[in-house]
Amino acid sequence: MPWEKQFDKQVVLDKALQAFWARGFEATSMQDLVDCTGVNRGSLYATYGDKRALFLASLALYDGNRRAMLARFEVFHPPRDAIRQVFLAFTKDVSEAGAGRGCFLTNTALELAGHDDEIRAVVASAQADVENFFARMITKGKGSGVIAEHVKEAEAARGLLASLLGFVVLTRSRPELVLLNAIIDDALRRLD
Repeated sequence: MPWEKQFDKQVVLDKALQAFWARGFEATSMQDLVDCTGVNRGSLYATYGDKRALFLASLALYDGNRRAMLARFEVFHPPRDAIRQVFLAFTKDVSEAGAGRGCFLTNTALELAGHDDEIRAVVASAQADVENFFARMITKGKGSGVIAEHVKEAEAARGLLASLLGFVVLTRSRPELVLLNAIIDDALRRLD
């Protein structure tokens, strides 16, 4: 009888995501992945392919989780608060651990997108999705009167995206809640 894999692929993928998120692609070795997942090297290769394929699968898992988070914010929060919730999602690590992990997609952009076209495309798509989310929330907010009528959706959405990208980097380098909350307030003031 052939040997069958005795592990949950999604659990292992999430553990790999956590390792890559903590260390980055280059600094995470296959041995690190074996250690954090509890799955032997041969099974990791047989299931996910090489380290890069496992990284891309981890990135896709993170991106899917991020898209689901945005969808929840859009459904369950009024437009202006939905925008705030995106920023606040990244302060959770800061308030719990004292230093944030940032955004896995942004960390990946800084580490790999400059020299890897496939990864750049994944990151660019995710960034465009966030920008589109902001634009939708601005349009809805203008319609309900919580965002000023003179605000230009596309321009403001790009500005919010740029603020968010800087914000998530600061959660790693300057995880000071007073600073981070001031940045959130400043970003939202642009919608007045």
